[in-house]
Parts: sequence; C-alpha cells; structure tokens
Amino acid sequence: MAGAALWIQASRPKTLPAALTPVAMGVVIAWREGTFAALPGAAALVGALLIQVATNFANDYFDGVKGTDTEDRLGPQRLVQAGLVSPAAMKRAFILAFGCAALVGAYLVWHAGWPIVVIGLASILFGVLYTGGPRPLGYLGLGDLLVLVFFGPVATAGTHFVQALTWSPTAIVAGLAPGLLGVALLAVNNLRDVDGDRLAGKRTLAVRFGTTFAKVEYVGCVVGAAAVPVLLWALLDAPPGVLLASGSCVLAIPPIRAVLGWQPGRRLGSALAGSGRLLVAYGIAFCLGWSM
Repeated sequence: MAGAALWIQASRPKTLPAALTPVAMGVVIAWREGTFAALPGAAALVGALLIQVATNFANDYFDGVKGTDTEDRLGPQRLVQAGLVSPAAMKRAFILAFGCAALVGAYLVWHAGWPIVVIGLASILFGVLYTGGPRPLGYLGLGDLLVLVFFGPVATAGTHFVQALTWSPTAIVAGLAPGLLGVALLAVNNLRDVDGDRLAGKRTLAVRFGTTFAKVEYVGCVVGAAAVPVLLWALLDAPPGVLLASGSCVLAIPPIRAVLGWQPGRRLGSALAGSGRLLVAYGIAFCLGWSM
C-alpha cells in the first residue's frame, strides 16, 4: 500500500463521525439560540478530529507493542501488528497529532478560558491512557464510560461553551445521544473481539460480564439515544423537529438483529457499518430538526 493510504487506514476514518457528530450538534444548538461563533466552532471540530485520529494512532501503537492485536483478530488490520508501519513511526504520528490538537486547543483556551484547559488535557490524557500506560483504561473495562462522557456531553456541551461562553443544560443532555451511540459501536467491537481480548487480558465489559451483557448494552444504548430527543422536547423546550433524530433510530433494526444473533467467530461487519450509518443519520436528523 502507498504511504498516504496506510496513514488514512491508520486514522480509522469510519470512526471519525463519532467525533464529528457531537460537535455538529453543539454548533446547531448555539446557532438556534443566537450564540453561534464560526471560528471557535470550527476550531472545536478540528480539535475533536485531531484528538480522535491521535487516539486511533495511539491505540494502534500500544495494542501492537503489547501484543493485544494479533494476526487472528477479526477486525480491520492494524498497521503496527501487521508490520506495515514501525512502532517508532506510529509513536511519532500520535505525538504529532496530539501536538496539533494542543495548538488548536491553545486558541480555544485564549478565547474561552480555563475550562478548555481541563477538557483538552483530559481528552489527550485519556486518549493516551486508553491503551497506554501500565494499567490501560480500556483494558480495565472503562472504555464505555470514557466514550459516553467524551464523545457525548463533553464534546457537545464543550462545543456550545466555546461559542456561547456559558454552559447549557440542553447541550449536556443532547450530548448523551452521540455518547450512547458511540458506546453502542464500542459494544459491537468488544463483542466481536471478546475471545481475543480475554486471551490478551483486556477486561472489556464483554469479557467481564459476558456476551449477553454486550448485546443488551448495545440495544440499551440505541433505545437511550432514541429517548434523548423526547426528553429534550418534553422537558427542555427543544423544537419538535428534534424528534426526527428519534425516528432515525429505525436504522438500528438490522444491526440489532445482527448483534442479537451473533455467534463466536463472526465478524459483525454489517452491525458495525450499520451502527456507523446510524450515528451519522442521527446527527444529520438532529441538526435538521433543531434548525426547524
């Protein structure tokens, strides 16, 4: 493979909607209330994407050098494990990407103040510690919580904050939806990789509590995401159009069937692809509905 294609693969482009969707939701919430600010909103988007890419590079590096990724894994190829990129090159890549994210964050700190220092440093720290360090958080079963928080309320409410310069309960609640859908994606990955993770000592929730738990977790996350717009409309005076996002969750029916019918050894590619499409569709429906 050509060099550029390798690095695009390493960035895991299919995961980037998980970073894009909550930021877009935060921008639209600010726009409707009249606090939209283009430059801070754009900086939040770029920073979120850089942190996501950097975290993906770091995961490829740490899982490769730890031996968690093996040639028997069912998921997409990981470059360090496959010998396509050296560990040193991948390490430089994630450090560079986190450094670029920090530069974007410096502008947001100048614009919005110390809360962005906390959010930015925590995002970078957890991005590294997810699979790095002596006790990686993802190996302890904390990945689901981190995804819910950082791809959910932190991203959505943080994006709103850098524009409005005030915290919004509406943005915090709205952020639960992309966070839950991000956890749903992670649950599919953990279900698919449960046997390999168990052998590698990676104690995901699927390993800790079993595959039935992972299946229930997936369905619960989708149902929770569908309920968020209803709560926003009923309790926080959101526009009725936001219920379009709830309607988009019908796209979850095929992946739910695939997840519930999963057997060991299956790749769950259709469930992952369907869950990714759901996340994108949910974000588009939310933004359109909120703009009505």
